[in-house]
Amino acid sequence: MDVIKRNNITISGRGTTPMIFAHGFGCDQNMWRLVTPAFAENYKIILYDHVGAGKSDWSAYDFTKYDTLQAYADDLLAICKALKLDNAIFVGHSVSAIIGILAAIAVPHYFKTLILVGPSPRYINDDDYIGGFNQEDIEGLLDMLDSNYLDWSNTMAPVIMGNPERPELGRELSNSFCQTDPDIARHFARVTFTSDNRKDLPKLTVPSLVLQCSNDVIAPESVGRFVHKYIPNSHFEMMQATGHCPNLSAPEETIALIKTHLAVEASCSPDATLILEH
Repeated sequence: MDVIKRNNITISGRGTTPMIFAHGFGCDQNMWRLVTPAFAENYKIILYDHVGAGKSDWSAYDFTKYDTLQAYADDLLAICKALKLDNAIFVGHSVSAIIGILAAIAVPHYFKTLILVGPSPRYINDDDYIGGFNQEDIEGLLDMLDSNYLDWSNTMAPVIMGNPERPELGRELSNSFCQTDPDIARHFARVTFTSDNRKDLPKLTVPSLVLQCSNDVIAPESVGRFVHKYIPNSHFEMMQATGHCPNLSAPEETIALIKTHLAVEASCSPDATLILEH
């Protein structure tokens, strides 16, 4: 299958260093439109939609294949192979942060650094791990999604987005949810919210930046700090942005932090370790 068509890959920018942007659940590559122009001058911008989202080839969605996040990581690796990428900068939002981690563990040389925006290796609390949700919370959320996807979208989008003083952001996210096939969205949601990738974090060898929003109900601060703690050679930034989608609510801050990280990475030797935490 043509990977470019399957994942609706779009390429822009005037640079040569590849910079891949991956979207979160219920979204598509359009969610990066406020961020990518800031990197177009110096980077080769690569955007894509997960299978079943946006303008991807929905017929390629296989419920058995996409029953784990590893399948999405395999798609990312197929994109890197098809485009002959090496030492790419990967920017992944929400569940795509974990997808990027899994891909970079499998084939590290494809990636120079990972930017992890609101990552969560597990959403459900477990003993002393605080993921943000009890098992009953997740089951209730998924049951609501199964029974009425439209109501779920309209109810959850503003909660996920945060920023109640800017309701237009919640409406945009809700509209994005409603443009996804409900059956695929339900399946992807269950795979996402019941996943547990905590044991994968220490396997990552690619330098990484964890961007953590304030007041994020989906991936609270404790989760971001957990990710930073267990990923070697990672850097943590606590953002002033609130909610779960700083690529929409705070693009300027998101851009600035990514640029700072890339500048530091460029000035470090390949074996350097970032130890500064803010």
